Amino acid sequence: MDFLVLFLLYLALVLLGFVMICIGSKTHYLQGLISRGAQVFSYIIPECLQRAMLSVLHYLFHTRNYTFVVLHLILQGMVYTEYTWEIFGLCQQLEFSLYYLFLPYLLLIVNLLFFTLSCVTNPGTITKANELLFLQVYEFDGVMFPKNVRCPTCDLRKPARSKHCGVCNRCVHRFDHHCVWVNNCIGAWNTRYFLSYLFTLTASAATMAVVSTVFLVRLVVMSDVYLQTYVDDLGHLQVVDTVFLVQYLFLTFPRIVFLVGFVVVLSFLLGGYLCFCLYLAATNQTTNEWYKGDRAWCQHCPHVARPPAAEPQAYRNIHSHGLWSNLREIFLPATACYERKEK
Repeated sequence: MDFLVLFLLYLALVLLGFVMICIGSKTHYLQGLISRGAQVFSYIIPECLQRAMLSVLHYLFHTRNYTFVVLHLILQGMVYTEYTWEIFGLCQQLEFSLYYLFLPYLLLIVNLLFFTLSCVTNPGTITKANELLFLQVYEFDGVMFPKNVRCPTCDLRKPARSKHCGVCNRCVHRFDHHCVWVNNCIGAWNTRYFLSYLFTLTASAATMAVVSTVFLVRLVVMSDVYLQTYVDDLGHLQVVDTVFLVQYLFLTFPRIVFLVGFVVVLSFLLGGYLCFCLYLAATNQTTNEWYKGDRAWCQHCPHVARPPAAEPQAYRNIHSHGLWSNLREIFLPATACYERKEK
């Protein structure tokens, strides 16, 4: 099978898996399908291996550890090493603009800054000292966030839009999600850093993909390979096409072509996730609220179980106050400023 076909198949499977994960988290049918698939595999895989796999998965995704932080830095280091070792030098020989070539490094510096801030910044941990402060920030909607609910683990009253994180073992104000890549919760006080980190990471991957692709295209144009002909397996003379060019470049510059494929896929995945996060920011929702939206009691969800005496209530996002107000709430969180003044 041709390399281009294999690469396109790989790209399609990765994107399909990403879409299925996003849709499956909101679709009960797909959740049931995944559960039944796991049951089938449980009969095939030995029990000792299952326990080992569950133990590893529990450590990776349900305990705080630096595995994905280290993996993130290793992958980023490998990508930039390849870019510096091969693409940067060859592009200089082809007289590329230095501003163009140094842009990925500039984005890397800014990205590492926001990555560090996302890792170390307090996301908005709720304690006895600030419990009353957080209770006054958001009003309770009575549907997703009812009043007078206590966290059984922290023994604190739960402010609206807060959630207890089982990984960090703490309640977080305006909880979004726990990110294993930064080994920290994403909450009211570090969402701005996480969005900036995600934006610069997407931009750096896209910039590197553009630089590498332009380099390969310029090589093809300068070498006049696209004007040549070749003899196929049947002995017929064929004009060089796109498939042949990709295979030729892969055989000539295998690491560069693999890097291009990796950063292109990464750009699509990160770009899709960034758009989703920006949508949540623009509508003043969190990932936790988006996920729980169809589970809240509502008149449009008859499958949700509720006590017979309870009146159906429609869930409505009462925290959105327009695009600019929503963005200002994320990038200038009022409670963070208040805490700094108190200190």
